[in-house]
Amino acid sequence: MPLVTFQVLDGVDRGRAFRELPTPVTIGREEGNVLRLNDERVSRFHAKVQADSGEIILTDLESTNGTRVNGNVVQIRRLRAGDRVGVGRSLLLFGTEAEIAARYAALIAAGASTHGLVDADELPATVHGQTVATSFEHDDDFDLSPTDKITFANGALFAGARPLPPLPMKTTPSQAARLAELLEFLHHRLINATENIRANEDGSQVLLSFADWQRVLAVQMVLARYVRAVAEPDALEE
Repeated sequence: MPLVTFQVLDGVDRGRAFRELPTPVTIGREEGNVLRLNDERVSRFHAKVQADSGEIILTDLESTNGTRVNGNVVQIRRLRAGDRVGVGRSLLLFGTEAEIAARYAALIAAGASTHGLVDADELPATVHGQTVATSFEHDDDFDLSPTDKITFANGALFAGARPLPPLPMKTTPSQAARLAELLEFLHHRLINATENIRANEDGSQVLLSFADWQRVLAVQMVLARYVRAVAEPDALEE
C-alpha cells in the first residue's frame, strides 16, 4: 500500500515528522488517528488521506474549522509533493524531501515556474471520462438568475424549481477529487476575470475591460474543450 509522509511546519506540533505512514491515514486530535495532532482547533477526526487509482486523495471529514490545501478551503483534493495542508492552527507539508525535489525537477524540465512550488495553480486541472450526462429538455430556454435559490434534493441540484444538469454521484475518490479540482480551477478563473467589473451610476449596466473579456472567453474555450474531451476523447488530437 502507498506510504505518505507529512512534516509539521507550524502549530503546537511544529517540527514533528510523520514518515511513511501506510494509507489510509486519518488526521485529528483524538486517540486512534494515525496522524494525531495536539491542536484544539483540529477536529477529533478531521481529515482522511487515502490512495486511489495511483493518486493520494485528501478528504475533509466534515471538520469544524475546515481543511485547506495551499491556502484554499477544500472538501476533497489530490495531494502532490510539496502541497501544504492546513488543519486548525497546524500546517503540514506533504511529501518526503526526495518527492518534493523530484516534483521541483519535473517543473523545471517542463519549463514551469517554480516560484511558490506548492501553488495549486501551477499545474492545470485535468479530468478524464468516457460518458457525458444526458441532455435535459430545458437546455435552450433555461437561464440562471442570481435570484434562483440553489437547492439539493433526491441527488440532484435545482435552481428554483428547475433541475440542473446532474452530477456524477458514484465516483471514486480520485474521480471526485479531479472533478472538484476542475470546477475550482474554472471558478477561480471566472472570479479573476470579473473582479474588475465597473457599473454605471444607476447599476443598470456593467463594463468589463477587453482584457478581462478575453479571460472570460478563455474560460469558455477551456470549458468547450473539456466537454469535447469527455464526449470524444480521440477528437482532441485533431
